[in-house]
Amino acid sequence: MPLYEYTCRNCSSEFELLVRGSEVPRCPECDSPKLDKLLSVPAAHTAGSRDLPTCQPTPAGGCGLPQCGMGGCMMQ
Repeated sequence: MPLYEYTCRNCSSEFELLVRGSEVPRCPECDSPKLDKLLSVPAAHTAGSRDLPTCQPTPAGGCGLPQCGMGGCMMQ
């Protein structure tokens, strides 16, 4: 049974619904059937935590802002 994300054209509510078979989904806020299905990002399964991306430590003298990586630290 797939779980879908929707936005309601009537009240602009965003929500997830479990849709079974030929059910017609309706907005839980206003009960409208006028929905747009949103694109969802699928969850990726990995073999272990060693495969997950990690952040690099902040370089010495930097504040961690993106500008620091380009030599323009705002905190100096």
